[in-house]
Amino acid sequence: MEEENQKQPKEAGKFIKIKKFTFIMGIFLVIFLTAGITTIALTFGDEKVESLAPDKHAEFEKLYTTYDKIKDNYYEEVDEEKLVDGAIKGMIKSLDDPYSAYMDKKEASSFDESISSSFEGIGAEIQEQDGKIMVVSPIKGSPAEKAGVKPNDIILSVDGKSVEGLSSSEAVLKIRGEKGTKVDLSISRAGESEPIELTIKRDTIPIETVYAEMLDDGVAKIQVTSFSEHTVQELKTALEEMSKKDMKGLVLDLRGNPGGLLDQAIEMASLFIPNGKVVLQVEDRSGKKDVYKSENDGELKIPVVVLIDDGSASASEIVAAAVSESADIPLIGVKSFGKGTVQTAEPFKDGSNFKYTAAKWLTPEGNWIHKKGIKPDINVKLPDYASLPYISPDKELKASDSSSEVKAAEEMLKEAGHDPGKIDGFFDEATKNAVTAFQREQKIKETGTIKDDTTVKLMQVIREKILKNDTQVKKAVEVLKKEINK
Repeated sequence: MEEENQKQPKEAGKFIKIKKFTFIMGIFLVIFLTAGITTIALTFGDEKVESLAPDKHAEFEKLYTTYDKIKDNYYEEVDEEKLVDGAIKGMIKSLDDPYSAYMDKKEASSFDESISSSFEGIGAEIQEQDGKIMVVSPIKGSPAEKAGVKPNDIILSVDGKSVEGLSSSEAVLKIRGEKGTKVDLSISRAGESEPIELTIKRDTIPIETVYAEMLDDGVAKIQVTSFSEHTVQELKTALEEMSKKDMKGLVLDLRGNPGGLLDQAIEMASLFIPNGKVVLQVEDRSGKKDVYKSENDGELKIPVVVLIDDGSASASEIVAAAVSESADIPLIGVKSFGKGTVQTAEPFKDGSNFKYTAAKWLTPEGNWIHKKGIKPDINVKLPDYASLPYISPDKELKASDSSSEVKAAEEMLKEAGHDPGKIDGFFDEATKNAVTAFQREQKIKETGTIKDDTTVKLMQVIREKILKNDTQVKKAVEVLKKEINK
């Protein structure tokens, strides 16, 4: 505007003088012609109007036409909001990305709860993959974990209804429910020829995400189960508590951690990485990279090791990769899940939203771990009995039964110190004798069958044995003691 104003005086001498009457009549003529053209355009159809004002999103013509035809001509009244929601879901589903999804108001509210507050359900992180609902990881201490739900389990049905083709948020709404109610899941697991049937009682899943304890010889173990709004503050509090107990080394346990908020992962990794070193890189589709560096104001001066497994995903992988490459902290366990993308959520005014993959994240050294996972420096597996499937206490296993549940029970009995004979999935006399001996030992009514209290106690004994013989923690402590005693 400033440049135009400067030019006006130079052009002033070129103005042509017009009589006042002629000038006014000229304006009327222009207005008349403009109105006439507009009237003709409106009279002779929409095409002329569209040609004057082309649609910015002409590619949506098919979408609008379909919507109008269904709304006006479908043989029943249709829910217009449902049509719009379906169109958005279809658009996002076409991305073929399990991490992009549309969430209606109810689903969005449920998602927000899982990040910022407690909720009621079974406590398992799930995702949609190739039209199937897959478990990323059960939450520590949750009904799902206690029931034996494992990472990579495929949920086939909920309460007898198939969940194939549902989005993860749709499946969550079916699985969640009020505390004390039960939900029946049918699960497919690698290595199992038949589906595993689980009945799980829902409970309150707390927002607490950090659990700390002192082990022997000054070694502390802090488990982080997910990355929610207050996770880093919880970890700082736990570190302070362990320091007061004379912590000399730390096992940071990220096993079974399905991820969560990116900012919390960056801040957590920074606690263990020297100031100024790279935590991660986020790369958009144009190849532009945003590099995030540690802003550590006082790095830990004690040796640290990190535990990972196939349930460690997303944000927990960011932390694991960052401390490994930028702080030389050893990783122990088994290969992680492998999720190397970053999602962002866009809210709508009505409370619904959609999340989509906006970028991929790279390790400090520029590695993309998506679908590959992170290999630990020291590979250590848990004992085989740690992978035994859950047995529903409501189902009775008795003489002459033959099933995968019987085989699991036989393996549990053997690990509990009672010989069931040949482990073949057939409930024979030897199995019955082992059950009776176990019941006698545990002071349970000697029925010779497996149900209710017997089932619960049997699984509890195995769970306690797993905790006492956690081979991954034992290896971590061994590594730390060598560093502490240097």
